[in-house]
Amino acid sequence: MSRTYQTTGIILKGIPFQEADRLVTLLSPDYGLIRAIVPGARKQKSRLRGRSELFVINELLIAKGRSLDKITQANTLESYPGLSKDLGKLAAAQYLAELVLNLALDDLPQVEVYELFNEHLRRLEKMSLAESLYGYLAQAVFHLLAIAGIGPQVHRCCVTQEELNPNFHDPSWCVGFSFDAGGLINLRIRDKEKNNTNPIVLPIINQRLKATELTILQHLNESSLPHPYKILPATILDSDFIVPWLKVEHLLRNYAEYQLGRSFRSVTLIDSLPIAEF
Repeated sequence: MSRTYQTTGIILKGIPFQEADRLVTLLSPDYGLIRAIVPGARKQKSRLRGRSELFVINELLIAKGRSLDKITQANTLESYPGLSKDLGKLAAAQYLAELVLNLALDDLPQVEVYELFNEHLRRLEKMSLAESLYGYLAQAVFHLLAIAGIGPQVHRCCVTQEELNPNFHDPSWCVGFSFDAGGLINLRIRDKEKNNTNPIVLPIINQRLKATELTILQHLNESSLPHPYKILPATILDSDFIVPWLKVEHLLRNYAEYQLGRSFRSVTLIDSLPIAEF
């Protein structure tokens, strides 16, 4: 068996290792997650220094090791310099990388996750100041969870399987969202079950969604970010659209943490930024 192999990979994480090396975790479409040493990467004049930074895509030659592989050659194919110029975009990209680290598998092809992650990094980098970073982040998380097979059910009640559509005519209307059930819950089931001798036991409701928030959530499966003028009634378009995006982003973040059984460190930076940054 060959002791070296070639692959393309994007750097998701990097930490100092020994005196001058760097330990990186990268995502390869061919081999999934790979942890490898980049020898001498922390030296000022090292050829591998810039090639081992976050979100750099390299064509790599890697030598197999007993516990850790070693990167011997790296040829940069693409990078995302625009992310480091904007703190909000950088924080969002780091969060998505942390999510991918928990979703992707080792030693198995991860072509779809690799391509999807890079597609959302490109969107983040090109995003204009007038657009909501919360929206881009929410859709990226939704797509990544879906491709990993743990995306929430956002069109039907998880208990009754009836289709749920936003009601903009009733200001008090809302639906529930249950992390344990995996998606939407029709809150009116309680009223229907009052006289039932064997009522349905509803799962814990973690968040309530109004019509605007549900509309956003139901359009996140689209290939591009849904524009409010295309998905919302004209009567509510004058309201602040940042808050619904914020609630949907927090919902999906909390749902991802619940499904994966861990919290994300990078969201601390996201939450410390003023809403105006997003």
